[in-house]
Amino acid sequence: MSSEPRGPVDSSRIPRYAGPATFARLPRLDEVGTTDVAVVGVPFDSGVSFRPGARFGGNAVREASRLLRPYNPAQDAAPFALAQVADAGDIAVNPFDIDEAVETVQAAAGELLDTGARLVTLGGDHTIALPLLRAVARRHGPVALLHFDAHLDTWDTYFGAAYTHGTPFRRAVEEGLLDTSALSHVGTRGPLYGKKDLDDDAKMGFGIVTSADVMRRGVDEVTQQLRERIGDRPLYISIDIDVLDPAHAPGTGTPEAGGLTSRELLEILRGLADRRLVSADVVEVAPAYDHAEITSIAASHTAYELTTIMSRQIAAGR
Repeated sequence: MSSEPRGPVDSSRIPRYAGPATFARLPRLDEVGTTDVAVVGVPFDSGVSFRPGARFGGNAVREASRLLRPYNPAQDAAPFALAQVADAGDIAVNPFDIDEAVETVQAAAGELLDTGARLVTLGGDHTIALPLLRAVARRHGPVALLHFDAHLDTWDTYFGAAYTHGTPFRRAVEEGLLDTSALSHVGTRGPLYGKKDLDDDAKMGFGIVTSADVMRRGVDEVTQQLRERIGDRPLYISIDIDVLDPAHAPGTGTPEAGGLTSRELLEILRGLADRRLVSADVVEVAPAYDHAEITSIAASHTAYELTTIMSRQIAAGR
């Protein structure tokens, strides 16, 4: 851990709306040299199946994060004082070649992970979860996966394409990147192509907590179930912002009615603060469909909770 982390710009000296929009107004990676947690963007949406625009998501989340403050009362922690957190900029990928883009993300993520940093990645569409998991599994071995999403994202192909935003977790299972005894979807809902989608998903080892389950059973019971399933395994959390109801996240490419509230998502994450979180992503923010930054604000707070969990664990030597 860095001995004296450099924190955000002092908002009592420079107004929040002024200056560069790094995540939470944190320093850039090139300004601090090394970091414990790297917030990195991937402006890529060539794998989407419906509305495009998530390539602009990372910068929209950064802009919305200007209002984040350095103390997180929900977790009783000052994350940017506990560990060095820095904005690592964007991984520039080829928007016309999905295979090349996947390779680029994997290589760049691997370089950051090799420094000892943990990643909070801002997408971009959910295709990027596969190369991120490849890089994480190379460092940690097969990881537990907690996947927040309206959709399963375990389909086989779209139009014959193996790498899309609906297929990353099937590929991850096939490649042995995941600990199949600790896989969970949270917040799924809406129509499917057929019951076989659920059957195939179950064969891969996934457990499902639907958005209706969260509503009926409550956050505390659901979180305890997830904690038990994850155990002490290294954990990767992947969050598609469309896990939230369109009332809480209209700015996304494949919205589905009946989703989680932003409060439910944040509370579930806080309840997992003692699990061994090694990296995470927040994807599918498409600001062109947003209103009053509702989606970007929800995503920025989600990323803030993830960085807080990581910073607390780094400070504790975990």
